[in-house]
Amino acid sequence: MTASPSPSSPRPPRPHRPGPLSRLGRRGGPSHLTRLRGSGGHLIGAYGLLALTALLFLVFSLTLPRTFPTLDTVDSILSTQSIPAVLALAAMVPIVTGAFDLSIGYGLGLAHVMVMQLVVNDGWPWPLACLAVIVGGCLVGVLNGVVVEFGRIDSFIATLGTGSMMYAVTGWITDGGRIVPGPQGLPAAFTDIYNSTFLGLPVPAFYVLAIAIALWLLLERLPLGRYLYVVGSNPRAAHLLGIPIRKYTVYAFATSGLLVGFAGVLLAAQQQIGNPSVGLDYLLPAFVGALLGSTAIKPGRPNAMGTLVAVAVLAVGLTGIGQLGADFWTVPLFHGGTLLLAVGLAGYASRRRLRTGAAPARDSPGTTEPPPSPPQDGGTAGSTP
Repeated sequence: MTASPSPSSPRPPRPHRPGPLSRLGRRGGPSHLTRLRGSGGHLIGAYGLLALTALLFLVFSLTLPRTFPTLDTVDSILSTQSIPAVLALAAMVPIVTGAFDLSIGYGLGLAHVMVMQLVVNDGWPWPLACLAVIVGGCLVGVLNGVVVEFGRIDSFIATLGTGSMMYAVTGWITDGGRIVPGPQGLPAAFTDIYNSTFLGLPVPAFYVLAIAIALWLLLERLPLGRYLYVVGSNPRAAHLLGIPIRKYTVYAFATSGLLVGFAGVLLAAQQQIGNPSVGLDYLLPAFVGALLGSTAIKPGRPNAMGTLVAVAVLAVGLTGIGQLGADFWTVPLFHGGTLLLAVGLAGYASRRRLRTGAAPARDSPGTTEPPPSPPQDGGTAGSTP
């Protein structure tokens, strides 16, 4: 006969079996729901602007079924928005490093006037004139970077000053007038840079796509792009990592100037006259596209593909408003309102990125690895930023 256990003797511990609530908390509980909300918010932030572009196109297509959803409208958007898109990409690169290049509008005016001056008045072959202007734009960008970094002048003030000087040079070259070709006009091969088509689409659209892909590869796939992002997000950390801040900031301004020179070549081929004041009209749309683009694809930081999406939103919106017969003053109103919205959304996306970036790297599949230490070239990396 087996004796019953004493009430005071301890019972053997039971194996723990998680109940349905515990399993729910592990798999489908609040933490899982938080991750779902986070991923949903990331998708909305990354692709919301792209969805807005499609929505605007649908709304204008239903409102203007005879004029808006046509091939002519698509061709017009791709052609007319190519120069603002190149300038927006040019403005985006210094913003990556936390700087602003306000001289891009003045640089565009000077670049296209110089092309016309060299081709029409000085008799240069147009390929050589275009190459000289693009290289000159790069040198102007280097000058901007040197003034900002080595002159210790805020980028707003520095680039506004150099831009005003470029505007003065433009007026000196043109003597306040326009450069008009003679009766023979410009070489057809030169004007075809802007007016020709490829695969049924305007060639300038392919220029923009090629530049955007090149910048995407540079910023997202190469160490140089990681250094630029670190310089823009945390200069102190960049200095501690040994990244030569001044050198990479000058690189960013040089890239911006290079793109501005190319945009000037396109503008000269489009306008076919040298107008000293035309570049200023492109300054605001460029910054609207660059800042609004930092809220798309990679929310919280400037990026090339997001800038393209932002330019597409502006292009569709302005084209639809124009076809509805809106007055001329609606264009600056649209740009100004969109700029305020872009700055607000960019700030919100940046703060949200900082909050979500505090999570461990294993919970963020898209987290970028820290950049490797750059090579120490002549002690530059150890210099004080």
